Amino acid sequence: MPASPIRRLVPFAEKAKKKGKKVYHLNIGQPDIETPKEVFDAIRSIDFKVLEYSHSEGIESYRKNLAANYKNKYKIDIDYSQLIITTGGSEALSFAMMSCMNPNDELIVPEPFYANYNGFACAADINIVPVPSHIETGFALPAISDFEKRITPHTKAILICNPNNPTGYLYSEHELNELKNLVIKHDLFLFVDEVYRDFCYDGKKHFSVLNLEGLEKNVVVVDSVSKRFSMCGARIGCVITRNAELMSTMLKFAQARLSPPTFGQIASEAALKVAHNYFDAINVEYISRRNLLVDGLNKIEGVICPKPGGAFYTIARLPIDDSDNFCQWLLESFSHNNETVMLAPATGFYSTAGKGKQEVRIAYVLNKTDLQNATVCLAEALKVYPGRTI
Repeated sequence: MPASPIRRLVPFAEKAKKKGKKVYHLNIGQPDIETPKEVFDAIRSIDFKVLEYSHSEGIESYRKNLAANYKNKYKIDIDYSQLIITTGGSEALSFAMMSCMNPNDELIVPEPFYANYNGFACAADINIVPVPSHIETGFALPAISDFEKRITPHTKAILICNPNNPTGYLYSEHELNELKNLVIKHDLFLFVDEVYRDFCYDGKKHFSVLNLEGLEKNVVVVDSVSKRFSMCGARIGCVITRNAELMSTMLKFAQARLSPPTFGQIASEAALKVAHNYFDAINVEYISRRNLLVDGLNKIEGVICPKPGGAFYTIARLPIDDSDNFCQWLLESFSHNNETVMLAPATGFYSTAGKGKQEVRIAYVLNKTDLQNATVCLAEALKVYPGRTI
């Protein structure tokens, strides 16, 4: 089981804080946007005499309201029986992997990809087959021919995240249709992590694979409230498919873990009542943060950073020899005005050994003052880092 590149440096960050340093946490996608008031009101109004299990599929009223939300807000027509509430999006993807794939089966994923996909695949005893995307193209979808030449008799599925974590790339409807044709041709599953669907910028719109015709049996979508409503600690997600046989199999895994968290489901159902303009204001804020960070990074000598089209992450290439060493050095040995920055080394977002050595993932989830200070701090660090390459 690989260590998380997002969290494994936490002990070094804690030591830095004990020394009195301020640490800017750009390593983890923990938004500082306030959780909707409706969420906490719902939790405070609970008057249980007994805290019971919920159904393994999740609380029925939440599932029905969630299905209605997909239809009304996203024009995605699903029935509540076609989704299972899960303990975060992580469990949703694990259910999909274990239900669709056997040990040693192969899952094709464009890299870099969300680091925990490596962990989920390890737990399911399946093999990730990476397809490289490139910083020079902003991490656009690799050529379909690159996918096809990696398909073997062991290939069972393709996985993408849209908008992408860690790159922020937003896949277009055209790119998704290209994947659709490939999936149909080879009779594969298409897993799509859509947890960042509400974070799309510059007039771009998210297109869900659930709206692709002809893939009803092949598509599995993973979703979560964690980022959408800034409630990561609720640990509530869902897995969606119109494939009844697959849904029946995933339910067995859901029953084996008994039920998802009750308080989290109540909170998540309440969040569905939040007005649509909640996201309008948030997106304006994230665009402003993105522009400040990415423009600032690209002004630093030797740094290359594409401008993301969605989510709140970016991958930056730095003039360094080793991102793992650099990220640890920032916490152990560097400070500027008694401040330093915590980043996630990009090596953990690849499964190809040696990739990401000069790259870091940055989450622009802090306020603009902190992002500005963190950018200055990073620029000063790159001037004195012993492993600087220019």
